[in-house]
Amino acid sequence: MAVDVVTEIVINRPVGVVAEYVGDPSNAPEWYVNIESVQWRTEPPVAVGSRMDFVAHFMGRRLAYTYEVIELVPQERLVMRTAQGPFPMETSYHWSAVTDGSTHMSLRNRGEPSGFAGVAAPLMSAAMRRSNQKDLARLKSLLETS
Repeated sequence: MAVDVVTEIVINRPVGVVAEYVGDPSNAPEWYVNIESVQWRTEPPVAVGSRMDFVAHFMGRRLAYTYEVIELVPQERLVMRTAQGPFPMETSYHWSAVTDGSTHMSLRNRGEPSGFAGVAAPLMSAAMRRSNQKDLARLKSLLETS
């Protein structure tokens, strides 16, 4: 069973500010509660083909995986896919202006877990949705108070 979770939020900051911050994977540990670290395999800044190693904790397990950027449209969309790790996963960010000073952001995680993870996909989806909602709330708070 596939995992496909979309979470959305409006952040009261311009698209350029939100996209610049979120589009830099080095910032992920600051706003993603479960991400412990990010190490670049390629030189920053982010571009199609960039690769980063992530270490995270999710559902009581430590996860280490490598993301590769597969699509980048500055201030509009960033899509990353795992190059290795516990199960294939794609994460995408989309940004659009609501007003001159506000941004609608969507975060989408989708993948095809196999084995036990495949059986637990409905639980994983629910846990991922809750976690992403907390992460986006934290991101909103960080960006609106800076």
